[in-house]
Amino acid sequence: MTDQRPDIDPDDDDFAPSRAVIADISDALDRGDGDRLDALLEPLHAADIADLIEQLGPQRRRELLRLYSGEIDGEILAEIDESIREEVVEQLPRDVLADAVREMDTDDVVDLLEDLEGPERETVLAALDDPDRVAVEQSLTYPEYSAGRLMQSEVVTAPEHWTVGETIDHLRTEEVLPDQFYHVILVDPRRHPIGYVTLGRLLSSQRATRLRDIVEDSFRTIDVLQEEGDVAYAFNQYHLISAPVVDAHGRLVGVITMDDAMSVLDEEHEEDFLRLAGVGPENSLSDGVVDTVRRRAPWLLVNLLTANVSAFVISRFSGTIEAIVALAALMPIVASMGGNAGTQSLAVAVRALATKDLTRSNAGRVVWRETVVGLVNGLLFAVIMGLVGYLAYGSAALGWVLAAALVINLLVAALGGVMVPLTLERMGLDPALAAGTFVTTLTDVIGFLAFLGLATWVLI
Repeated sequence: MTDQRPDIDPDDDDFAPSRAVIADISDALDRGDGDRLDALLEPLHAADIADLIEQLGPQRRRELLRLYSGEIDGEILAEIDESIREEVVEQLPRDVLADAVREMDTDDVVDLLEDLEGPERETVLAALDDPDRVAVEQSLTYPEYSAGRLMQSEVVTAPEHWTVGETIDHLRTEEVLPDQFYHVILVDPRRHPIGYVTLGRLLSSQRATRLRDIVEDSFRTIDVLQEEGDVAYAFNQYHLISAPVVDAHGRLVGVITMDDAMSVLDEEHEEDFLRLAGVGPENSLSDGVVDTVRRRAPWLLVNLLTANVSAFVISRFSGTIEAIVALAALMPIVASMGGNAGTQSLAVAVRALATKDLTRSNAGRVVWRETVVGLVNGLLFAVIMGLVGYLAYGSAALGWVLAAALVINLLVAALGGVMVPLTLERMGLDPALAAGTFVTTLTDVIGFLAFLGLATWVLI
């Protein structure tokens, strides 16, 4: 049987514009052909268009916005990365911006306004209907990174005594409903949420069924001041689809949906990864050279200072290194093995702290496990490098020194990879922010100190 599937370029991503489409878009930009550009972008998802805008350089981005600005809608604007969102907004005609903002949910408008100042901010607020503007301004009064900033004010509610039939009739006649919602939230006369019903249960139940009889067991409320990282954890931990947000008096003020919570979780994962690499989360591929240098230089300065600590330790043993030159060749092995082992433990610990899998109740067990792992790995590689030291340099004593230094450094690396982030977390600091620097410095210093110290004691 002949395979009828079209030819597929293995380098193309099924979930992104093909290279051919991107090449055609580039050609349309070169020619200044707005009609061609419209035709190429029309079939694409808003997220893909936003990605294309982000990947262009500033001048090409301005050209695309000039040719395509009339088609930028709320869905595309909501998908554009915050690092260039202000630049995009500044280049949009005021009427296009106003139309795009009116299409956005209030939580997306709040996210947009957080990055804007001056005339652009006022233009966005002026474009909103009065109820939406009040809701957005209220959300902006809540602390940054709180549930109040994350929620949307559009909520579908029903009195607790209603039946399925009454609720469906109400939804059919309601003029304004959110574009997407997953639950009908039951409220008492004081607007306190007391449960919710999924749309699936609503549509599959008899009209006479009371809403209170088909509420979901997963119902949970979220305080408006709750930190958004904890909100994302709750969604992930309890498999929530949406959750009502309440104020200090327990009254319903909004709702958080799964897509917003997962965006927060994704951002936190990204931030942890970047911070472990010594790069702040504000870095972006769209940044210019000056901004990139300005943001990375402080991290490199910290690394330079800690490297000088290691250099100072080495300088204390200059006489030993001069007497046994082979030590200079073997030192990087001890340091790099410790650094890699520390990074392994650190990555696991930071991720476990972020997901709340590593807590005070199980910290002792985790520390003990890492101690054993570090010791076993140390002994394993000590045997290997001890033989290397003996066979390559003809010195059994050098082999023993190298083996002992590896055991010490891998044990310290495994412990440091867990203890450093735990200590930073207890101090109220972000474990991912500085743990990498501390652990690398620790393994370098201990590795050099153990190796050169033992060499001085045993070989000199």
